[in-house]
Amino acid sequence: MKTTVGLLTCERLPELNPADQALIPLFAEKNITAVPVIWKASDVRWEDFSALVIRNTWDYYQEADAFRDWLDAMEKTGALMFNPVQVVKDNMHKFYLKRFQEKGLTIIPTLFSAATAPVKWEMLQAQAWDQVVIKPAISAGSFLTQTYTTATLTPETFYDVISQGDWLIQPYLPEITTEGELSMIFFNGAFSHAVLKKPKDGDFRVQRQYGGLYQRVEPTSELLQRAQQIATLENELLYARVDGVMIQGKFHLMELELIEPDLYFEFGEDIRQRFVESVIEKMQSARA
Repeated sequence: MKTTVGLLTCERLPELNPADQALIPLFAEKNITAVPVIWKASDVRWEDFSALVIRNTWDYYQEADAFRDWLDAMEKTGALMFNPVQVVKDNMHKFYLKRFQEKGLTIIPTLFSAATAPVKWEMLQAQAWDQVVIKPAISAGSFLTQTYTTATLTPETFYDVISQGDWLIQPYLPEITTEGELSMIFFNGAFSHAVLKKPKDGDFRVQRQYGGLYQRVEPTSELLQRAQQIATLENELLYARVDGVMIQGKFHLMELELIEPDLYFEFGEDIRQRFVESVIEKMQSARA
């Protein structure tokens, strides 16, 4: 029986990001046909795929309702998806961090402002943060993320920003500039590799599109142990990217990326091989 894997992407990248395109010949070496598939395409026969792997669906946060409806449809078809549909639904909305915090994990300081229960101005003032970062609860790549100096931020501007939707309000962390943001990547619960990202001078965003600088690094065993605990909080994960920053010598979780993160395949053939083998393991486990 022919094995075909759909690598899910968006209209902006119909052939996938170049780093993800490099997976296709590696799948072919294993007698598996891997093809890019736009998640919202209307002419796809989803039943033709042995598995679906979410990779470059980098528009989901701009079409959150449509994406959620599509996930519901995939769930009804019984399609084998990695990461699993229910995990993806939960990970879309960054208020999952509140649940992690309640479990005793150390996250970066965060005020969770819900549309139904917005954060009060007095609560923000009580934090005594010099600068704040306000970002949507459903976002990626610093989408609609803004920084404000609290000395010049007015209650009117604050309420105007958070009046619609759910938001995360966090202090600006100088450690992201000095220490960098650390991403530790796990495939099937096992550590694969780590990348340290730093913003360009004068910016707070570490993403490449904003000039961020990346380098492959080797975390300490203590860091890896902590990251693995976070990466295995959810079940049946093909991949997990644990993003965080060191503050006063302690790792603080920023995000657990489970939907469509850059997994930094360009940093080595070994990474791409591990990923392909992990997909195969997941499919074999599902068939067992």
